[in-house]
Amino acid sequence: MTTYDRPFGRYFEDFVPGDILKHWPGKTITEADDHLFCMITMNHHPLHTNLYFAEHESVQGRNVVVGNLVYSLILGMSVPDVSGAAIANLEIESLIHRNPTFHGDTIYAETRVLELIESKSKPDRGIVVVETKGINQNGLEVCYFRRRVMVWKTEFAPARQRPYAGEIWD
Repeated sequence: MTTYDRPFGRYFEDFVPGDILKHWPGKTITEADDHLFCMITMNHHPLHTNLYFAEHESVQGRNVVVGNLVYSLILGMSVPDVSGAAIANLEIESLIHRNPTFHGDTIYAETRVLELIESKSKPDRGIVVVETKGINQNGLEVCYFRRRVMVWKTEFAPARQRPYAGEIWD
């Protein structure tokens, strides 16, 4: 029997400029997802929650998923591959919603590693610059953002916690 550990996040040396990380799985955004997110964040715009308004008063002619939900899902999809072991998310340099997302659309995400920056003041860490795209089921880019993440260098990283010691399988 073989046991596989999937690391959550990466260390500085694990990133290579030009690499593309395809995040899995995707997420189909339901009407319920959108309505719940809107109510939790108190965004009561009828474009997201009122079918009659969307059909008769909007350019799209149907409900549009609130952009912050789309961005949040894409960011969340990238965490296991990009920032799961990060010290800090430093900044979002840009955030662009290129196309609308509708109820029932499935969103996928991928991240390109752009640059590695050695820390001058702290040799135990570095900064990784990445760009992440959200793509719908038709291959249309719906969201793009670029960010900087501070991550440990391997030799300085604290030991990773295991969810269990494995004794239950012995």
